[in-house]
Amino acid sequence: MSNVITEQLTKAGQKIEHDSFAIVDREAGERGNYSEAQWQIVRRMIHATADFEFNGLAEFHPDCVSAGLEAIMSGAAIVADVEMICVGLSKPRLSHFGVVPHHFISDEDVIRNAKAENTTRAVQAMQKAQYLRLLDGGIVAVGNAPTALLEMIRLIKQEGIKPALIVGMPVGFVSAEESKDALAQLTDIPWMITRGRKGGSTLVVAAIHALLSLAETKQKAS
Repeated sequence: MSNVITEQLTKAGQKIEHDSFAIVDREAGERGNYSEAQWQIVRRMIHATADFEFNGLAEFHPDCVSAGLEAIMSGAAIVADVEMICVGLSKPRLSHFGVVPHHFISDEDVIRNAKAENTTRAVQAMQKAQYLRLLDGGIVAVGNAPTALLEMIRLIKQEGIKPALIVGMPVGFVSAEESKDALAQLTDIPWMITRGRKGGSTLVVAAIHALLSLAETKQKAS
């Protein structure tokens, strides 16, 4: 039986999406060591980008899926580094679980503090999210700004912040690869990453939508 909330809204849309997933499954080749649930995330990332390299570039902390599902089903907040992620996430899918996305990258106080401290807006945005107590138990979604991810790692190591899950997929050439490598060194905080320079908000949205679909399936089975 298909999901109701996390599927396309029309039968025509559902058929196109299902056919696309079938093509991805058929053409992806070997799936490495991905679990079935992890593959649901990877194939949606491939579906969103038409890039089969993510079959291999995507990596997961062992507790990533279970922690993400628990967070979603408990209505945890999502803190994104950029507005694009919040815009891309389906409002009906989020509201079904009571999940609210947040971003602070364009807030006046964030811009002002970034200028005053000669740092980036992304760093200040994560600090604001911490001030608002949104990070502990929340899902942190980073698709654009490596400095946001590096600040999250600092907050975890130095201030004891414990997000439920970090989706760390910043794209780019300066510190993107290094920030993801650093995140993958964490053992006590669940994460998912894309190795190397590739990443982006589209991938983060796809990964979270996959988690939402898995959460609905689990919810229906309980």
